[in-house]
Amino acid sequence: MTTQPDSSTTDLPAESPSVTIVDTGFWKRTASFLIQWRISLLVFAFVLTALAYPYSQRLQLDRSIESLFALDHPLLLSYQESKSLFGGDEFVMLAWKQDDLLTSESLIEIEAFGKTLGKLDGVNPESTQTLSAVLQPKNIGFIGNLFMRIPTVRESALNFAEGALVGQDRVTTAVVIRLKPEELSSVSRAETLANIRELAASHNPPAYVVGEPVQVHDMFEVVEKDGAILGLVSSLILLAVIFFFFRSLRWMILPLVMVQAALIWTKAFLVISGMRLSMVSSMLNSLVTIIGIATVMHITIYFRELRREQERILALRMTLSTLLPAICWACATTAIGFGALLSSDIVPIRSFGIMMVLGVLFTLLAAFTIIPGGVLLGNFSIDPLKYGWEKWVTGGLLKLLRLVFRIPKTIASLALLLMIFGLIGLSFLRIETDFSKNFRENSPIVQALNFVEANLGGAGNYEVNFPFADVTDPAAIDKLRELSEELKAIEIEGHSALTKVIAYTDGIDFIPSVAGRTLDAKRETLQKMQPEFEPSLFNPEEKRMRILLRALERLPAELKLQMIEEVTQTAQKYFPDAKCTGLYVLLANIILSLLSDQVVSFTLAACGIFIGMTIAFRSWKVGLISLVPNLFPIVILVGTLGWIGSLVNIGTAMIASVSIGLTVDSSIHYLSSYFREKKSGRTHAEALKLTQSQVGLSLVFSNVALICGFSVLTLSEFVPLIYFGVLVSIAMLGGLIGNLILLPLLLTGLYGQKEVLTD
Repeated sequence: MTTQPDSSTTDLPAESPSVTIVDTGFWKRTASFLIQWRISLLVFAFVLTALAYPYSQRLQLDRSIESLFALDHPLLLSYQESKSLFGGDEFVMLAWKQDDLLTSESLIEIEAFGKTLGKLDGVNPESTQTLSAVLQPKNIGFIGNLFMRIPTVRESALNFAEGALVGQDRVTTAVVIRLKPEELSSVSRAETLANIRELAASHNPPAYVVGEPVQVHDMFEVVEKDGAILGLVSSLILLAVIFFFFRSLRWMILPLVMVQAALIWTKAFLVISGMRLSMVSSMLNSLVTIIGIATVMHITIYFRELRREQERILALRMTLSTLLPAICWACATTAIGFGALLSSDIVPIRSFGIMMVLGVLFTLLAAFTIIPGGVLLGNFSIDPLKYGWEKWVTGGLLKLLRLVFRIPKTIASLALLLMIFGLIGLSFLRIETDFSKNFRENSPIVQALNFVEANLGGAGNYEVNFPFADVTDPAAIDKLRELSEELKAIEIEGHSALTKVIAYTDGIDFIPSVAGRTLDAKRETLQKMQPEFEPSLFNPEEKRMRILLRALERLPAELKLQMIEEVTQTAQKYFPDAKCTGLYVLLANIILSLLSDQVVSFTLAACGIFIGMTIAFRSWKVGLISLVPNLFPIVILVGTLGWIGSLVNIGTAMIASVSIGLTVDSSIHYLSSYFREKKSGRTHAEALKLTQSQVGLSLVFSNVALICGFSVLTLSEFVPLIYFGVLVSIAMLGGLIGNLILLPLLLTGLYGQKEVLTD
């Protein structure tokens, strides 16, 4: 059945737009099938959800930093090699200020605290470092007493420990512990860190806890916790907004039921297939919600218009037969957009692409199985209601359309200038490698970092390692000493790049002459004082040496990367095969990896969507113009970030690829409506007016609901989630503007140049 327009009507009233029904062939039969078998489909969805729910609850977050890199990534391979050679560099520092720090009583207390920490499950007790072990060394007889009694020896020992175990103020001190690899621990890393923090809080005075393992743990902890809490709050806000728009319990609950079912099915499938969530894929819930809410919003408004003249079942059959093609193509192009992430070299990004493709497909399955029965089952709250003020929204959309046709050249020129502005801004984008910037300033980890870096020096630990033949060779030791001194001298912008350099020669040179003058004698004394010192720096089987480095964690991005590069180059002058590695280096390069990957995947997504749109509308020109309103907001948004100097973090690195996969849905519904109206016999002007008033209204409603829902992400403790919520909201708003302004402008340039939209 096709509702034919009056060809003489070119100015349809804004307050009561008509709709065109396309009940043809395959889609008519599909709609009839879904309605006829609606109860069976609803039961199928319920049973599938019940079976999948227990599995969905087992989906775990992969908390390893390795999960953010490709398995063959050079940086990851170097890090894993170092862990196998030296046991890794997962150090945790507990720092505090203590009066009378250098008294025997204080040193005894520090030693006792270090032993207590060493007894914790997951801590390597042999590697615990304390100031008392330096100033009151055991196992070397009377010589150990000289460290506190002879001022020159004591000062030498303090200088050796400065920047790691004692501050320049000689009041700040720290205990440094080394974590066992998690696979060798009897408890989880989370439990180990919780026990460490409990001891730190009970210490008098309370101690601050810092270290890369702590940052990584806190990152995943916040992502998981905020994802659950904020997801619930976001859903409640969405429920409230949808109820406000339609004043119907049925139409409020229906989209949330559909989204939750799709999420449960997706998560269960991931568990069964052996996949795990990563920090990147923590956005799964949010993105599936966007897709599901947008889908139901189109159905709601279209069904509501038909219910003015049609009985309930017929109205739904007409709605489904008309909108299912657009819904299916919208899901297909969204899946193509996210499928482009499979090109990534980073395993979690590829996994996220697979997860989102599954999420989109399960959302479509949920729409097919839940919506027919959900709409027609029972007699409560049957119809979504309409406000009187909606005519003003529709009228405003039509006025916007008239403005587009009144000043097309001005709007086109302005859009072009904004695109150029955005493209230039892309060149100014800078990368944030200060991992602490992922947390709010008042978070415990940031406060701890501020304390340590203000009083002790850098809280960032990494290393440079290289082949080293023999620690008994004086010539080799001299070469190592020269490298150590040159590393200490590296400066960035007039300041020392490294706050602490710990080389094997520092331990040797630290031993006073009274304990021995030869290299062998000093090595023997050092092994008695610190049995773990030599094994932690030199692997005799693999003939590999490392120098431990400490640097400021809260360092600007470009300075941190410059420092790592200079350290590498300096080490390679002495040892050509030298490598810089460690959690500090991995964390500094995460965004670089994500950003470079996103450029490729975004390009593939745009190409894939162009092909999909070309096939859907059987026109390469339509495929091309459909990209414009979706690329427009992304280029301007990301370019603006470059202009204002905002640093790219984990939350912004993926925004381009994610946004184009979401905003293209609106373009498909707009284009489908336009061509449907044209096919029914309406003129270009009439088709645009009907599309702008009807589809435009659903776009406004869905975007307002989603922006309100995602605004709750600004409450997160994890800064990238805040950025993600804000930027996705802005991208959706930009996509809305692009589809309501640029798309009709482009369609007119393609199909309606000779027509005039009358007032």
